[in-house]
Amino acid sequence: MRPRKKDRHLPPCMYIKHGAYYLVRKGKWERLDKDYQGALLAYAKIMGGKGQGAMPKLIDDALDSMRKRLAENTVKQYEAASAKLKHHLAEFEPRQVLPRHVAALKMHMADTPNMANRVISFLRMVFAYALEQQLVDSNPCTGIKRHTEKKRDRYITDEEFAAICGACSPYIRSILQMCYLTGQRIGDVLAIKLADISDNGIAFEQQKTGAKLVVAMTPDLKKLIARANSLPRKVRGVTLFCTRGGGRPVSYSTVKDAFRKACEEIGVASATIHDLRAKSLTDTDKQGNDAQKLGGHTDARMTQRYLRLREMKVAIGPTLGDEGSARQMREMKKPLE
Repeated sequence: MRPRKKDRHLPPCMYIKHGAYYLVRKGKWERLDKDYQGALLAYAKIMGGKGQGAMPKLIDDALDSMRKRLAENTVKQYEAASAKLKHHLAEFEPRQVLPRHVAALKMHMADTPNMANRVISFLRMVFAYALEQQLVDSNPCTGIKRHTEKKRDRYITDEEFAAICGACSPYIRSILQMCYLTGQRIGDVLAIKLADISDNGIAFEQQKTGAKLVVAMTPDLKKLIARANSLPRKVRGVTLFCTRGGGRPVSYSTVKDAFRKACEEIGVASATIHDLRAKSLTDTDKQGNDAQKLGGHTDARMTQRYLRLREMKVAIGPTLGDEGSARQMREMKKPLE
């Protein structure tokens, strides 16, 4: 099919004639609607059939292009978002998706604001990919604001953390303690290579942000590295933490499941493995060190989202005064006889 010279915003086979929109196939002109939005919906029903639009394929192609540079957990989150988008946009062509459709999807998922934000964020990346492929002329997610998310405030106490570590195997325990001592995301901790460790500390390149930093070597960190290296394994891999049998890196799901089971066993409620990073940055801040630098954040506001146990403002109310003053005030308020 030759590229259009005009009306390039229209999907394939759609044309304007005498103030109306038509679908043209094999020389036959099928009237759609005088209104552009109505014409797009009619086009989608005719061309899309039962979920046969091009959006599902675009979503799959975009996700495939991202996989190599994403962490395992991020891929799973995007796969969940992908499934929802392919369901809701099954009959759409990429050029048919407009800001009002994205806004409607956002409001449709208002009961789960966190998930809605993830879905819209992923859709924004899908259309960024589509722009690069010249499949669309604009990103319909531009200008769509996120839902306000409730800030998570769960803080794992020192006692809870010690109990969780005590309920885990020595191998998982060393991973959890590394998460705490370095303040890094679980995926970055599992990716620590032996070559990343030096006398100066552990070098990280965060998978999520690309930020590079070195967590300085401390006596606690040095002891933990030695314990991790001494754990029994048949094959030594290139990473500090690897499977006991094949020397492959430990999976995120393995650590996440172990953390969850430990919490259930000892009765620690509403804690997730992501709270370890929040605990690390919070304790770092309380000890007077730079939590923003440890977190690898360029924006201090992002660090604030992780900090728990914020100092509460103390307000002082009025005093009642002594009984004599109170009696005097009552006498003054009596009407004159």
